[in-house]
Amino acid sequence: MTGPLLSVRDLRKVFNAQAGFGRPSAGVRAVDGISFDVEPGETLALVGESGCGKSTLGRLILQLIPASGGQVMFEGVDLVHLGTRPLREMRRRMQMVFQDPFGSLSPRRSVADIVAEPIDSFGLAPSRKARREMVADLLHQVGLPSSVMDRYPRQFSGGQRQRIGIARAIAAGPSFIVADEPVSALDVSVQAQVINLMQDLQESRGLTYLFIAHDLAVVRHIATRVAVMYLGRIVEIGPKARVYAAPHHPYTQALLSAAPNPDPDIPKRQIILTGDVPSPSNAPSGCAFHTRCPIAQARCRMEAPELRPVGGGHQAACHFATDHPIPVPS
Repeated sequence: MTGPLLSVRDLRKVFNAQAGFGRPSAGVRAVDGISFDVEPGETLALVGESGCGKSTLGRLILQLIPASGGQVMFEGVDLVHLGTRPLREMRRRMQMVFQDPFGSLSPRRSVADIVAEPIDSFGLAPSRKARREMVADLLHQVGLPSSVMDRYPRQFSGGQRQRIGIARAIAAGPSFIVADEPVSALDVSVQAQVINLMQDLQESRGLTYLFIAHDLAVVRHIATRVAVMYLGRIVEIGPKARVYAAPHHPYTQALLSAAPNPDPDIPKRQIILTGDVPSPSNAPSGCAFHTRCPIAQARCRMEAPELRPVGGGHQAACHFATDHPIPVPS
């Protein structure tokens, strides 16, 4: 296909939360007007602090939860306004790998039944023999022997369970996968194995990923482009090399400065943010980051910045973003 595989435009999700003690319910803006594209074959990594809306955004894209507004154009079709039956058919082309390899697999179902769930749902196997052969092939693709298909999730390690989850995700032949922190619950050595597996599958099957994570080292290894979220909005997005080498938003700079430095001989100045992340039910006016930003000025409290180009396909939502990285005071 030509053009983006996925186009998200002004996507919003507001949860109504009871304020308590007889007060009216408060709207929690979990996703607040997000727009971006994902090209075929790339990995767009979505990073940010816990609670910034990353997982909600992933579920909105797959329409696992309904959007409050906006568009999700997948292969030219708007999923937000799609009926139940055509949406179900589209889900064959888009799947999800969940964060928790322990909670995302039913303990009462065998590996064969778990992996074959999409196969059964979309009627892809003409016979039980063909179904087992398909499951065996999928297990082989994720590095597990076919002999495990009659076992149960409790008999596997965390890394093996996540491989089973990945096998289930690719079973229907999707073109797009949302991976919601797929390695955060795994040991570091196992993380590398799962990441390498996902990259191999991407190359062999032509997959496109939205990779949600908070570990910047993992993101650096797998991403093509990086989008940084803060309080329900994307504040910076661009090619991985540009974002890591020259972050333009103060929040991105602070995130990168907090990442561990593997070389102790290279000096590194950490940017310490003051204050706590504001509640999405009572977000600050203007730029949501201004309450913690080291370069905030009066304009930031009044006017919300939009994403603006800073060169090379790189954008940042900061009033002071230019072609050169913002100098952050020491």
